[in-house]
Amino acid sequence: MKSVLIVGAGFSGAVIAYHLAREGYSVVVSDDRYHVGGNCHTSRDHDSGVMVHKYGPHIFHTDDSEVWDFVNRFATFKPYVNRVKTTVGGKVYSLPVNLHTINQFFDTSFSPGEAAEFITEISEDIESPQNFEEQALAFVGSDLYETFFKGYTKKQWGVDPVELPASILKRLPLRFNYNDNYFSHRFQGIPEEGYTHIIKQLLDHPSIRVELGKKMSRADTWGFDHVFVSGPLDAWFDYSEGELGYRTLDFEEIRADGDFQGCAVMNYGDESVPYTRISEHKHFSPWEFHEKTIAFKEYSRACGRDDIPYYPIRLVNEKAILQKYIVRARAEKNVSFIGRLGTYRYLDMDVTIREAIDAAKIFLESDSKGLTVPVFFVEPL
Repeated sequence: MKSVLIVGAGFSGAVIAYHLAREGYSVVVSDDRYHVGGNCHTSRDHDSGVMVHKYGPHIFHTDDSEVWDFVNRFATFKPYVNRVKTTVGGKVYSLPVNLHTINQFFDTSFSPGEAAEFITEISEDIESPQNFEEQALAFVGSDLYETFFKGYTKKQWGVDPVELPASILKRLPLRFNYNDNYFSHRFQGIPEEGYTHIIKQLLDHPSIRVELGKKMSRADTWGFDHVFVSGPLDAWFDYSEGELGYRTLDFEEIRADGDFQGCAVMNYGDESVPYTRISEHKHFSPWEFHEKTIAFKEYSRACGRDDIPYYPIRLVNEKAILQKYIVRARAEKNVSFIGRLGTYRYLDMDVTIREAIDAAKIFLESDSKGLTVPVFFVEPL
């Protein structure tokens, strides 16, 4: 029986382990944390009974019907619509910027067509935006940019928006109707018993052994036929080419009786407010009732080696370092890098699962035919 080591017990590692174990492989899944699930880990808060998203909110949304069907094998997904609010300038607005936001902010009563025409008039004529700020000015004009994007972005990324690529803003929707659903995917929901419940089921197989609280290094891979690494790419090579930049999050706990803020996520757009948002987790399970509540303020900062990496920065310097690690990775034997950290890309859960399913298929086909297994199943650059 061939043996495989998977470094990381998040969705990437768990999905690959699930598929390989059912095809006769002996799989060891190792994680340096003392729980499975990675940053999607969920658990019940003992005091309030609320299901807490330990490392920040995770809403499952996808247009991939195969991925949706796959996760629904292991959990009951309850319908959930992510309606985000933002407090800025002493007022509360709806996000993403939509017709209600526009009419409230400008004290108007535009129709969809009138709002679209108005935004075109106030947007700046920048033919080829080169950075986040120029993209925003071309997108919504200076007033909406200064209010809803500039301060929040500086806090989230720790740099001036002119230093960020325009592509970041291209992912944010602008709507000329009253739809305040943050996402537009066909399938949206949250698992009734949390994400960790799914991960545990994926790993529940006699051919899978899970080792928690164990930090794996390249020296620990001896004796395995293949290794999948879903941990940080730079850490795997002992930061020999430099550190890839990430943002990390610090959480400040809030406990209260009843309802603390009336919604799941409240952003804070003013730069003078040190935190980016407050998430109240009972609202992520609206089908449950709890007399007490728990919420968390989120503070974004630069990520150190001992911190949990959340968002890859991927600016010019980081991409140059990444290229060096790609060269190092391609020189490895019987090692593949997967997932958000292994490929240094921001990935939503559905994309993570899709890529893991595909990686498992490619691995099984390659191994059965005696072909070389790819180092990267998706190119990092």
